[in-house]
Amino acid sequence: MPPGIFYIVANEAAERFSFYGMSAILTAFMVHNLCDAAGAPAPMSKSDAVAYSSLFVSAVYFTPFLGAVVSDAFLGKFRTVVILSIVYCFGHLALSLNATRAGLLAGLSLIALGAGGIKPCVSSNVGDQFGAANQHLMTRVFGWFYFAINFGACISQWTIPILLKNYGPHVAFGVPGILMLAATVIFWLGRRKFVHIPPGGNSVLKDAFSREGRGIIARLAVVYIVFAVFWSLYYQTTSAWVLQADEMDRHWLGHDWLSPQLQAINSILILVFIPLFSYVIYPAVNRFFKLTPLRKISIGFFMTVPSFLITAWVEKQISRGLHPGIVWQFMAYVFITAAEILVSITGLEFSYTQAPGKMKSFVMALYFGSITLGTFFTYLVNKLNAHDGKLYLEGAAYYLFFTWLMLAASVLFILVALRFKSRTVIQDESPAHP
Repeated sequence: MPPGIFYIVANEAAERFSFYGMSAILTAFMVHNLCDAAGAPAPMSKSDAVAYSSLFVSAVYFTPFLGAVVSDAFLGKFRTVVILSIVYCFGHLALSLNATRAGLLAGLSLIALGAGGIKPCVSSNVGDQFGAANQHLMTRVFGWFYFAINFGACISQWTIPILLKNYGPHVAFGVPGILMLAATVIFWLGRRKFVHIPPGGNSVLKDAFSREGRGIIARLAVVYIVFAVFWSLYYQTTSAWVLQADEMDRHWLGHDWLSPQLQAINSILILVFIPLFSYVIYPAVNRFFKLTPLRKISIGFFMTVPSFLITAWVEKQISRGLHPGIVWQFMAYVFITAAEILVSITGLEFSYTQAPGKMKSFVMALYFGSITLGTFFTYLVNKLNAHDGKLYLEGAAYYLFFTWLMLAASVLFILVALRFKSRTVIQDESPAHP
């Protein structure tokens, strides 16, 4: 196993604690805790909170293009990650010190730049640690990399809502900031263990816009457009699903759950599903049906559909005046988490292997750009949905709209996958240097 992997995985666990802890309470903070300059309550509407949460996620996954260009062409991955991680820390500091809309804008802008900018660098840095001799371990390591993401997310999604309830937004946003500082230090400590791929200078941009580069981008862009629909649904677990849980009976398993805490179900299931899929389900299915990356992704898209059918049913019960229990959201999380395993983990490895050597971070940014497209679509739907105080898509109709959209995209992806010609490009092994 490459010696730098420990530092990458530990950094990712701390950074994801930071990000998911902050985002777990973001929608609830906008609706319940936002203040004006005088300290008086100035909350957003639920529709606006969902819209702006989606816009923030969209920004987070747009800035990877900036990080990719800076790292691949000029600074290299290591320096880019360290510099933007410091920006990231200042974003948390702004949120923890100022609970007004100005503080929210400043904090989220810095976090979007930092968190988004480092994403393609960290993800592609995982693949950079492997060469021809150990590339067979890459699938396993990407799985454990994703495990680290959700280990950090699981803890923060459970604890940070409690801090918000008991101590307010200053502490609740401050603790993720401390973890982000720890993540930065951990990554810096691994500097002499990593395989460092030097920046390619202007040739990176020339390669990206060469005939071959444009061809690769065009082929992947078709795939990522369908990915965008999946992300549009998936990231509503941090916004629309949280607000839906406010209207449900949250007493379950002998505990009264806070609405934002339910997001931890996703992370807990991920921790269970990663080894289950890797060591049981995939080997069993491969005996009868070869699970190529595109086939895994296709199955994952279809798995997303029942998750939103369940939440649509829940919304219908709420509109009738009943109090459905949150066990129904648990069932929805089972489906969307299984879909995430098939789509997201596979998508990371697929994106890395399809990219030319000098375009690894750039193609990773293109992959994350599908999240930008999907969450920005959610933002537009929520902004256009509200008119003169009325909602065009209200209650169950809102969730059914996304259900049928996901079903259509899943069918379309089969046609795309049948025409897609896969390739595998791994970095050559090279000595690590500071």
